[in-house]
Amino acid sequence: MKIKVQNIDGKALKGAGADIELSDDVFGIEPRADILHRVVTWQLENRRGTARPTRERSDVARTGKKFGKQKGGGTARHGDRAAPIFIGGGKAHGARKREFEQSLNKKIRALGLKMALSSKAKDGLVVVDTLALAEAKTKVLKSHLANAGFSGKVLVIDGEQVDAGFRKAAGNLPGINVMPAMGANVYDILNHDTLVLTKAAVEKLEARFNG
Repeated sequence: MKIKVQNIDGKALKGAGADIELSDDVFGIEPRADILHRVVTWQLENRRGTARPTRERSDVARTGKKFGKQKGGGTARHGDRAAPIFIGGGKAHGARKREFEQSLNKKIRALGLKMALSSKAKDGLVVVDTLALAEAKTKVLKSHLANAGFSGKVLVIDGEQVDAGFRKAAGNLPGINVMPAMGANVYDILNHDTLVLTKAAVEKLEARFNG
């Protein structure tokens, strides 16, 4: 499929390079909600840290020697300082260690990313020539984005690395997130209203699947 290429300020390019041909194998797949749901769930679950356990009675390093007489001490009879009622003892019915990491087939993960890109290609995809700014200032970039008509949450993906000037200028703009092509993922793509790709990003993404 062909799509118009524009500058970051919304002005269309003219002449050679005004259009770019997007691979139908990457940007022309019919999205499936079940595949996208599986990949997003896999991503979010793997972001969760391990739930730390508490030390129970068997995990505490305390003496098991009987510390008092069986009778006549005026206190309850105990034979183990690791009992939960003592300071430094194990916790009764404490939290157990929980691992949330999931595994997902690489083919499903790749298919999910293609479907996420394809969903944006239908509505919400913008391809720009480059992110280079003549003046790398937040005020200037904000004006460019307003002229381009970007609204809501915008995800900007560059090629090998994000242009340093653009990253710096976008740092204080709410709702504008940037990342290199290597970091492209299903959750972030679907979680933004507009996806902005540079020509370099398109090449990297297509090479990622063709390679």
